[in-house]
Formats: sequence, C-alpha cells, structure tokens
Amino acid sequence: MTEKHGDTGMGRHGENTGAVANTPGDETFPRVSASPRPRVFDPDLRILLWDIDGTLIHSLRRGAFKDYTIPMLEEVFGTAGRLPEMIVSGMTDLQIVGEALKHEGFTQADIFERVDHLRESYMTAMRQATSNGEQFFEVLPGVRETLQAVHEHPRYRSALVTGNIEQAAYLKMELVGLSQYFDLPGAFGDESHNRRDLPGLAYERIRKHLQLDLAREQFIVIGDTPNDIDCAKHFGARSLAVGTGRLYSKDDLLACKPDAMLPDFSDVNKVMQALAGL
Repeated sequence: MTEKHGDTGMGRHGENTGAVANTPGDETFPRVSASPRPRVFDPDLRILLWDIDGTLIHSLRRGAFKDYTIPMLEEVFGTAGRLPEMIVSGMTDLQIVGEALKHEGFTQADIFERVDHLRESYMTAMRQATSNGEQFFEVLPGVRETLQAVHEHPRYRSALVTGNIEQAAYLKMELVGLSQYFDLPGAFGDESHNRRDLPGLAYERIRKHLQLDLAREQFIVIGDTPNDIDCAKHFGARSLAVGTGRLYSKDDLLACKPDAMLPDFSDVNKVMQALAGL
C-alpha cells in the first residue's frame, strides 16, 4: 500500500488513542484528539470531499429515499408534511425535514430538539427498506475505479461531505461496497440545515484527525449539484462538478462556475487529470 501524506506510522486513519473503528452505518466516525501544534503540511496534498447521491451512487428507483424518510417523519413528528410531493437534490437531510414540515408549524429548533429520535427512527426505517435482499442502490460508472485510483495515489485522501445523516451515509457506502475508500472523518446532513456549513466541519475534524495544518485550497468538493459548488466556494475550497445527477444539466452546473467539470467518472485518466489541476 502506498504511504499517504500525513501518516506517521499510526495507520491510514492516524489513530493514536487506541480507539476502535466503528461499523459503517451504525456509529459515528471515531474522533481523534488534536495536536496542540499541527505540523506544516505538504501543500501538494488534496483532501477530496465526496457527495454521495447523484455523484457516487443512484437509487435504482427515483424518490426511493421516501420509502424510509416518510415513515421516519410520521413517527417522529406525526406527519410527513410536504415530503411526498417534494423533489430534493443537494439539500441536507435536516433541510429536507425543515422544508417538508415548515407549513406544519415545526421550526428548526423543534427539529434539532428531536434529532436523536430522528436519527434512530431514520436508520430503523432505512435498514428495513434496504434489507429485503433486493438491490436498492447502484454505483455509477467509473466510480469504483476512480476511488481506487485516488486511494492508491499519495496526493489524495477522501472523506464524505454529504446531505445524508452520518449513519445513513456509511450504510449506503457499506451496501455498495465503497466504505473502505473513506478513511477521514467528514460532515453530514444531520449536523446543519445549511450545506454551506459542512466543508468547514469536515476541515476542522480532518486537521485534528491528521494532526496537520491544512489550507482551505487543499480541499476539493466533488458533487453533482449547484449546492455542492456553492458550499465549496463559501468555504474557500475547490470544486469538481460531475454531470451524473438527475436534476441538473451540464449548463446548469457550468453556470455556477465550478473549478473543473466532468460528464462522469467513466474515464479514470480524465478524472485524475482534472484533479491534478486543482
């Protein structure tokens, strides 16, 4: 295995606390104490912050997330509100819940008060919906090969920055066999109503996890929606847009001025060339 930047004989995760790695989709990513004085870091390193839905995978059926989101809302809040009629993309799960329920009188504060119940109910419904033996998600063309290529390259490390709640994000990656590629802590949709907040959360966690100083320009947000590009710009990261989503065209994404644009991940050489320029 090629040694990654920032590893200091402590393994790919850089753990030095004896913490045991958690099961994807079941518990949160282990947190590692910060070094009091982060070392200056190789400026060539790039941290890839990956979106999930529409970027890495698709549900085999459009709107399939409602199979487990509607039951969760009905259990936790007594109503699914507008969710059955909503089309969502690039939103955090808390934002989706807020939009679905705002006309029912629920505020963001009301939702945060019940976030633990929300997580528990969501994961129960999601596991039930995805455990009947049928394939629920598909990996998009070239994604597995791309993740393997960046995993083996010393310039790159990968984390998830996604609108999914954390446990759901790792469960999806486990179900499609991609969880081994994300060895850094990320940021998730049960932490904020605003996707703009997520890169900053990931930034602080990754700096602590690697015990290294990092510049914002060393982070690359990879996603299929204008919100992915926007949150990268807001944070000060680079952005790589991919035209693999179901709602936004190439022109829609280019209008948001990403730092790089690809139609998909089917040509791994082109992906690596695009990343090399960021």
